Amino acid sequence: MLLETPRTFRDRPININDQGQRNWIYAKQPKGKWYARRTVVAWIAIAFLVFAPFVKINGNPLMLFDVANRRFSIFGQMIWAQDSYLLALIMTTTVVFIVLFTVVFGRLWCGWACPQTVFLEMVYRRIEYFFEGNYRTGKPQKEMTTKIFFLKLAKHATFILVSIFITNIFLNWIIGPEKLWAIITEPIHDHLFGFVAMIALSLFYYWIYAYFREQVCTMICPYGRLQGVLLDSKSIAVIYDYKRGEPRGAKAKGDCIDCHQCVSVCPTGIDIKNGSQLECINCTACIDECNIVMKKINKPENLIRFDSVQGIETGNSSIFNARTYAYSAVLGILLVILAVTLVNRKPIETSMLRVSGSIYQKVDSVTYSNIYLLKIINKTLVDKSLQIRLIEPKRGKIQLATGQTLLKAQGILESVMIANIETQDLKGKSTPIQIGIYEGEHLLGVYTTNFLGPAN
Repeated sequence: MLLETPRTFRDRPININDQGQRNWIYAKQPKGKWYARRTVVAWIAIAFLVFAPFVKINGNPLMLFDVANRRFSIFGQMIWAQDSYLLALIMTTTVVFIVLFTVVFGRLWCGWACPQTVFLEMVYRRIEYFFEGNYRTGKPQKEMTTKIFFLKLAKHATFILVSIFITNIFLNWIIGPEKLWAIITEPIHDHLFGFVAMIALSLFYYWIYAYFREQVCTMICPYGRLQGVLLDSKSIAVIYDYKRGEPRGAKAKGDCIDCHQCVSVCPTGIDIKNGSQLECINCTACIDECNIVMKKINKPENLIRFDSVQGIETGNSSIFNARTYAYSAVLGILLVILAVTLVNRKPIETSMLRVSGSIYQKVDSVTYSNIYLLKIINKTLVDKSLQIRLIEPKRGKIQLATGQTLLKAQGILESVMIANIETQDLKGKSTPIQIGIYEGEHLLGVYTTNFLGPAN
């Protein structure tokens, strides 16, 4: 017996047709209080993305992810590759925060603060509206006239310029404003790789925002699929009040007249009346458009609104439940651990590695030497005059190829270090030795390594 497929059932994203080809989404520009609020939030987000690398806190950029040099500045706190435990803790805290935020407020991040949505809806689509007009019927102009051709050409030229600008914004986050300015102002052949990378990334962004568009959210980003396991009946999201709106239609008793204006403004092309869907990014465009229609037919606003399934059913919305409390407790504990770890981390990070392939060298009849590679990172914001001393055994001696050095604030010292140990202090093939890092007479840290010598 064949079962009839429900009218609302679909087994593919809304922008894919029966033949597996793409359905282009031509969303018209929404207007209303929620769109105005989202515009303000979007421009604050863009301002943060643009200016965060320029803002300094204690001499550090507000945000910097210098992957090449393995150092990261997060809200002015410099984190090095040696602080991998801190990075892991920050990532864990971020994931828990995303989970908690999604459990309570759904995909609010996607519609309001995600760079993909912010740039697509508030920059690229507005450029498109400027050159081609608002898609009032949800369809593009089909006739290609000379005027339309040049308008489209101007639109895509503007897209490319904006893509180059966006690329430079994100390069600021990766290499910093100083290095980016050098790439821009100095001859191209001095920074050929950086220039080529910038052009390639700009073309990639152009392709994303001019062609791929909402498919990033529906086909690539895993966040939409995560909401299926994170949302419950108490989660707040953009939702259609089916109790008030049904049965819908121009002559039906429900408030919804099935005008499809909510669909025409949706950037992912869905019908919010079909319930929670992975394409919905909680952008609120449908709320504004529905409110306009409700005013015209003299019905109360907010037929579509921020609410929960429980709120629709019972009229009582609440974000507080056992799962919210549990995630909040875990997040609070992680934030406390992160704060304590940041405050108590070592100001000086030192690593000592024996030169690859080397063993011991006989200096004279009573002394042997080992060669090490020494790396010291100054994580503080002040210069430090450091001395490297051998603590144990006391009769030994340490020599640095660079001599005693002044280590700049947040600077790195890399040097060859030679340790000389007398025969009577050796304890076979491997002898543990202790090396101290001093600032004046203040001991900053003690490090233990092994000294190779001849067998007894």
